[in-house]
Amino acid sequence: MAESERESRVPVLTEVAEAQRARPTVDAAALEALARELERAVLSRLGPEVDRVIEERLSRTLSKVLGQALDGVRSELTVTVTQMVREAVASSVAHALALPEATNPK
Repeated sequence: MAESERESRVPVLTEVAEAQRARPTVDAAALEALARELERAVLSRLGPEVDRVIEERLSRTLSKVLGQALDGVRSELTVTVTQMVREAVASSVAHALALPEATNPK
């Protein structure tokens, strides 16, 4: 059989079974160690990217929430300061109107 024919043909069942039998077996401890090492490698590579994505989303969320809170505080502060100025002006006008004529010349 030519080399190109051998590469393109589908193996028969006996060839697959023999290949399976020829594989060395891996004990459970070695397999577990390999899995732990693979997990460590994946996490070490993905960890910084996961952290970046979390920080980016957290930053957007915090900016939005803080912006809304700041708008609320600004609105409340505007109302409070406006009310305080009105009360101060009204008190000042009332006080000026209550002064005797002698201290308030015409």
